[in-house]
Amino acid sequence: MKNKKKIILIALLIVVVLVVVLLLVFNRLATNTLEVEQTISLVEKQGDLEDNFTSEGYTIDNPNIIVNPYEISPLTALVIFETDEEVSPTITVVGKDEHSTFTHTFDANTVHYLPIYGLYADTSNEVIVSYGDVEKRLEIKTEALPDDFIMPTSVEAQKSMLDNELYFFSPSSSGYTCAYDINGDVRWYLTINALWEINRLSNGHLMVSTERLVNSPYYMSGLYEMDLLGKIYTEISLEGGYHHDYFELPSGNLLVASNDFNNDDGTVEDYIVEVNRNTGDIVKTWDLKDVLNMEDGKSENWTEYDWFHNNSVWYDEATNSITLSGRHQDAVINIDYDTGELNWIIGDPTNWSEEYQKYFFTPVGDDFEWQWSQHAAMITPEGYVFILDNGNNKSKIESEYVPAEDSYTRGVMYKIDTDAMMIEQIWEYGKTRGSEFYSPYISDVDYIEQDHYIVHSGGIVYVDGKNSNEPAGLGGADALVSDTVELLDDEVIFELVLPTNNYRVEKMSLYTDKEDFQMGDAKRIGSLGETEREDTRLGFVISNKDISEFERDFSVTKEIDRLVVSGRFKRGEDVNVLLYQGMKSIVYHIQVSKKPYTALCLDIFTEDETENGIVIDKHINDEGLSGRYSIYLEVDGVIYDTNKYVDM
Repeated sequence: MKNKKKIILIALLIVVVLVVVLLLVFNRLATNTLEVEQTISLVEKQGDLEDNFTSEGYTIDNPNIIVNPYEISPLTALVIFETDEEVSPTITVVGKDEHSTFTHTFDANTVHYLPIYGLYADTSNEVIVSYGDVEKRLEIKTEALPDDFIMPTSVEAQKSMLDNELYFFSPSSSGYTCAYDINGDVRWYLTINALWEINRLSNGHLMVSTERLVNSPYYMSGLYEMDLLGKIYTEISLEGGYHHDYFELPSGNLLVASNDFNNDDGTVEDYIVEVNRNTGDIVKTWDLKDVLNMEDGKSENWTEYDWFHNNSVWYDEATNSITLSGRHQDAVINIDYDTGELNWIIGDPTNWSEEYQKYFFTPVGDDFEWQWSQHAAMITPEGYVFILDNGNNKSKIESEYVPAEDSYTRGVMYKIDTDAMMIEQIWEYGKTRGSEFYSPYISDVDYIEQDHYIVHSGGIVYVDGKNSNEPAGLGGADALVSDTVELLDDEVIFELVLPTNNYRVEKMSLYTDKEDFQMGDAKRIGSLGETEREDTRLGFVISNKDISEFERDFSVTKEIDRLVVSGRFKRGEDVNVLLYQGMKSIVYHIQVSKKPYTALCLDIFTEDETENGIVIDKHINDEGLSGRYSIYLEVDGVIYDTNKYVDM
């Protein structure tokens, strides 16, 4: 009996010890000691900056002048002062000549917040503020351009035929989102990495991409609506991200080139969404896999992941239709806005199934040519189809491919008859320029008015001194060129050449008649969605090692709406992030690949990458998570304790 009691006591003691140990482990796991570093978003930061934007005590004789007020637009300033009576100030930003001088008159008020755009870098700029009998000359000093800023190698301008609008460039390789005047001087730029389309909305604001990725290599988290000061009015987040292009509908909603990352085929760049500008809600979607056969019309660049590669979005109110550009099928397509049904296809019908032949046009005219790997498809006010024809290969048949050194890029305009299904080429520019004007990727056309166009060959690439078909970054380029031409009545009135590649160019004024600077919090609308979970595990997490033993550039940061986990991982490793809370671990898988969602990145590792791994960022969105989580890294079954926690 005594032995039995002794055994029971020993067993109870063991249980108590185990419970204490487990409670200690649980407590340590549930309360990791270091909080993840929180980054400050642009939207959050601008609220703090505006605390200094005061008008109290400032007059025209002693104005409050804030250069680069939002710290992302260095060639701008905000001039703030008060007047006893309502006045309408006029500002003049003095340039080198009349074509580089900018003037704007603001609405009457007693409290004045005057945005100043178009300052020169590293200069004491002269800015004149006048109203009534008052004229005040201000000097506004700016900092020098960054050392890596890219300047034109050539600028030619027929100034008598030009105005003082600027040319806004969005980068594709190196460079900044920026604007040059007709003298080739930089008069505006952003320090954030804003990609793709840059255009003006009907309210006068700009729309640019956010600086944050949702997936490699270039799918951005969404869009910023901002002014030239860098003041953000709205941030729109999109679960499928944003790439290439958007279009403002008559309703104010946005058509956006996006992705459905959760589709069964794992494809990208074949999904269009309509976004409510007020709420960020997705009100309509178009999946191009419901419109076209993925296997049809393949170009040289076609892959199973990126079969269509939509690079432009255009809505035509006259026909209530959407025009899209599928680079990897050499096809411009038009679909009905309401039904999503296919209306027509422009392109060579070779290698397309019989069921699609009725959607192609029959060419008329002796000088007709199809477009290849095209960009920037739009419908002009006359109803013509205006396209940037990159000109890759110029055939669907490999044996007939035209080499890069014999290719050319052109802006081309087609007149279509959708009843007779006939197509006529009515205008082109670029063919006679030959290979010097050949861009195998990106590039743009813009319609300013009838007979007044811009043709932008933005992706000229040279390898070993010869034209290349490979985009920058894939083919070992030793020289890049971007050549932008403005034409009026078929005469070149402006040309700017840069030693880099640029995606698009828009010609716009600095000031608009809707100039209306406002302070206050930006709206954050839309959603990045809930991050897909690999698994959910019940029970304690027992770590094998401390994160210091990982020794491969591991980091964790918290953004306003997501956790960012970054590390260097090797091909073939099974990598997971574990978020632990209350005896439950949520498991998120990290795919160690150079092409998780894109065909532009080949999944080929260099010798160094094979040995040392590649840096991969994993984004875990706030949506679907709540409370405090301890963070662990799992690599091939080995669990590393980061000693960090995050509040979601």
